Amino acid sequence: MSDYPLPGFYFRLTFPLELGLSDTSFKEVSGMSMEMGVEEIAEGGENRFKHRVPTGAKYQNLVLKRGVTSSISALSLWCEATIGGGLSSTIITQTVVLSLLDEDSFPIKNWSFINAWPVKWEFSPLNSMNNEILIETLELSYDYSLVI
Repeated sequence: MSDYPLPGFYFRLTFPLELGLSDTSFKEVSGMSMEMGVEEIAEGGENRFKHRVPTGAKYQNLVLKRGVTSSISALSLWCEATIGGGLSSTIITQTVVLSLLDEDSFPIKNWSFINAWPVKWEFSPLNSMNNEILIETLELSYDYSLVI
């Protein structure tokens, strides 16, 4: 294994829940970000500075983009049930695994997003003046992520 930076164009997403979600053809994945929250506390009698203390990790939503096809996917059904359900049923969460692949389709780095569920589902605008593919954007909230 070399110490060269890894290319970011060959990846796979898996959704290993009982629903059999194995949609892996995505154009783009973003939002893989975490940061430590900070709270500032003023010390009584000392006005020159404030104490900065950590409050815990914060995660952005995971944003997935792919071209829309005419077939119905399990991922689309999950979005419809979760977002379109109006909280009338239990939200099904799952662990989403993002794998960066080498030239032989072997995972060389994996990210797991624990207890993910859809919070936004959007389609690109329809415009008769453009010759573009219709893009589906899905945002997932999750509890935390692990790099494996």
